[in-house]
Amino acid sequence: MLESLRKICLSLPEAVEIVDGFGHKTFKINGKSFVISGEGKNGFNVSFKSDRETQEFLLQQEHFFKTPYIGHHGWVSIQNPAGEQWNELAGLIHEAYLRAAPKRMVKQWMDSVEK
Repeated sequence: MLESLRKICLSLPEAVEIVDGFGHKTFKINGKSFVISGEGKNGFNVSFKSDRETQEFLLQQEHFFKTPYIGHHGWVSIQNPAGEQWNELAGLIHEAYLRAAPKRMVKQWMDSVEK
């Protein structure tokens, strides 16, 4: 699962992977986190930054939950994503990246996607 996550996150311009002080794999752009992942007692978790509206919508779906400790900042998590959930997750990760990236990078990325 981590390899699938890496493939999505590291395909984004200037995204980097670090290991934080808790041992979580964290994906950042320009020093700002947009995805955090880790293994827990119940399996593999992926957390991503969202806006409040998106968070509210996602929390109505049974496979998403508010990220502990940082959920009040809009973070949402999914545990053990499988199959089609990865397609949805890829889009949500792209949105999280765009929220964290500097405006100049967002413009460059959007321009390259439109071509």
